[in-house]
Amino acid sequence: MNIYDLAHQLARALKESQEYKTYMELKEKVSENEELSASINDFQQKQFQLQAQQLLGQEGDVTMREQIQNLAQILMKDPLAAQYLQAEFAFTMMYADVCKILQDAVRMGPDAK
Repeated sequence: MNIYDLAHQLARALKESQEYKTYMELKEKVSENEELSASINDFQQKQFQLQAQQLLGQEGDVTMREQIQNLAQILMKDPLAAQYLQAEFAFTMMYADVCKILQDAVRMGPDAK
């Protein structure tokens, strides 16, 4: 059994999953609307910044939290934006689960013994 062949099979399976296909289809639709695409990018950048602060042990800027909540409320009112964000979340969770399975199998995480 060649590990690289299996890795390529896993990559193909991820790309062929319904979660990935839905995510990519909606990503394409969102990219056709510049204003919506910019709003989603702004929302995601702010989320990333807040998560980075939290990972560094910082509580995070209250103003940024409010901006993120306001942007989320606005975006969720747009059906395409809501579908896209939900599809992105579904694919991201599936991908994270696969990574965790691999990590647990070889015990490379912080709890490795």
